[in-house]
Amino acid sequence: MSGAANSKPMYSGAFLGLALLALSGCKRHDFPEYPANYREFAYVTNGASGTVSVLDVVHVRLDREIQVGQHPLAVVANPKRNEVYVLNEGNGQGYGSVSVLDAEKNAVVATIAVRRQPMSLDVDAEGSFAYVANSGSNSVSVIDLQARREFAVIGTGERPGMARISPDGKSLVVSNRAGQSVSIVDVPSLRIRKVIEGCAGASDVAILPDSSKAFVACSGGHQLLAIALARAGDSTLPARPDALETVLEVGQTPVHLALKPDGGELFVSNSESDSVSEVITWTDDVGGAYLIGSHPVRGLVSKDNSLLYECNLQSQEISIYSIEDGKRAWSIHVGDGPDALAFSASGHLLFAADERSGDVAVIRTSTHSLFTLLPAGREPNAIAVKALRLP
Repeated sequence: MSGAANSKPMYSGAFLGLALLALSGCKRHDFPEYPANYREFAYVTNGASGTVSVLDVVHVRLDREIQVGQHPLAVVANPKRNEVYVLNEGNGQGYGSVSVLDAEKNAVVATIAVRRQPMSLDVDAEGSFAYVANSGSNSVSVIDLQARREFAVIGTGERPGMARISPDGKSLVVSNRAGQSVSIVDVPSLRIRKVIEGCAGASDVAILPDSSKAFVACSGGHQLLAIALARAGDSTLPARPDALETVLEVGQTPVHLALKPDGGELFVSNSESDSVSEVITWTDDVGGAYLIGSHPVRGLVSKDNSLLYECNLQSQEISIYSIEDGKRAWSIHVGDGPDALAFSASGHLLFAADERSGDVAVIRTSTHSLFTLLPAGREPNAIAVKALRLP
């Protein structure tokens, strides 16, 4: 599949006026100073448009819109190469695909076929392999990103929704929504090591930075699984198999897990309880649940581990929770139906995709204020940021 890209900025009059108003009121010293060859882009998948909106982070504007496959629903940047990967569900009946974007050219350079109804995409820390959970095929596709092909297929439980690779690259944790289970894959051998049952509507997965433990949200109820991941023994620690540590009670319909960068705490978006639960990851204790907004669906913790930003889907609001104070501290008015978040590389901007209004809110993190709104396609649903330097 080839990608047609329009490199001309595409603004409506209202968006352009709002952008200019915001820019005129902001001094450039509030923003990072960039070298001439520096580029940074935010890639926003538009589920109902079959496109990706490319936002120029340096100049805070829409750069272009790229045609990809049908119903794109996830996007991930390669941590080592100047590539970005877009997961296309397709029409829900046939096979899905992954569109490979060259981040230097902002164009589609390859399309990789996967299996039926893919739902999630993750890339390992070395940028060598991608893992796609195929809900319609009860499998995970392993993609060789250098060769740009499906390298292997791993059978999982019923209707896998999330496949998350551990930071050390040794474990792949797969949530099986219809199977109400979790499959743990040994990555070197590409074999299932363990299946853990009893997670109704298994959905999101978070893995600690040291790869010692995984948490899985059971969105069909109000629980969270804490799973110890297998490790080989050494002179300081004994060998350990994969094992369920405990089942934690959180709010109703937990749908997303936001981990602090230091791994010490995890925040659970309880969509039907309008709350977030705070989990101490080392002790598997639930610190409490806090009202946050209407139908929270996605959280993101600041790089300094101090603030949780939360999308409230049934509103026009991003809530900000102060982790140290243990309370909701601010709220920011954005577009309608915020459902995806990403920081700029320096963290000075936060991007929020607004599903129903078809735009992206750009938030200044220093002031917790809306900087501008940028246009996107129909039903934007995911964001990834890629920074690079041209030769």
